[in-house]
Amino acid sequence: MNIFLYLSLIPEALVASHLPPDEYGSYLALGSKKRSHGQGIFFKLKDDYARARLESHPGIEELRNGRLRRSAYLGIHRVLEQTPLDALESLHLITNDGHVLALQPKAYEAAPGPRYHLYQEFCPITPRVVSELEPREFAEQITDTTRTVSLPALVFAELQLDRLGDDSEASGVDNLPYGGLEHLRDCLRELRAKTGKSSKLVVRHLEQDVLFRTIHRGFYVAHAGGGFRWFPMPAREELETTHYPWWRSALRSGL
Repeated sequence: MNIFLYLSLIPEALVASHLPPDEYGSYLALGSKKRSHGQGIFFKLKDDYARARLESHPGIEELRNGRLRRSAYLGIHRVLEQTPLDALESLHLITNDGHVLALQPKAYEAAPGPRYHLYQEFCPITPRVVSELEPREFAEQITDTTRTVSLPALVFAELQLDRLGDDSEASGVDNLPYGGLEHLRDCLRELRAKTGKSSKLVVRHLEQDVLFRTIHRGFYVAHAGGGFRWFPMPAREELETTHYPWWRSALRSGL
């Protein structure tokens, strides 16, 4: 039986499973009577890395010879920072009803953007912040070990800000599905007013379902020392056609 190795982000964990990615994602979302369920985000790790990692695990024989295991936890502490970036094969986004979208890594392409960005961090911490830094600059700053506060690794995504990205006073943004829109405006105002401050905390913890429909450009993985990977989201047209069942499910999240 094949054994797959996954790096889960909600919560952070290293998990071995006999289920391939789509089936594992559905299992995470729909669960069983014995476990919690809901949305999920996880990386599938490359098979050669998984084989090498599993060889040193004391429970490998049970996984090889035992009954089907949907999930066997191998680690729950500092898993992301201990996983090499080149071991991340694909990123999988799971909606509440078990639809799975797989994202493949791509060489990073900087794009002209608004003055301000809204970032949701997913692992190992979950704040939401506004920043003047574009994604790669943000990643480099937050994993810079010479700073007073830094992280050894981080997974985050950029969220849509629409017209607020250039103007904190912009009207016609009631379509943004974030709670506390006026607080978000206040954070942008403070960022604009304070010289030398590049980022501002908006929300300390992820408090609701992941609003996949608000993801702008994709997900990013940063490691201290300059490591950086980009997992881009498909274009809206592709989501509405090729990935329509997942997209329809994602549109319902948070409603």
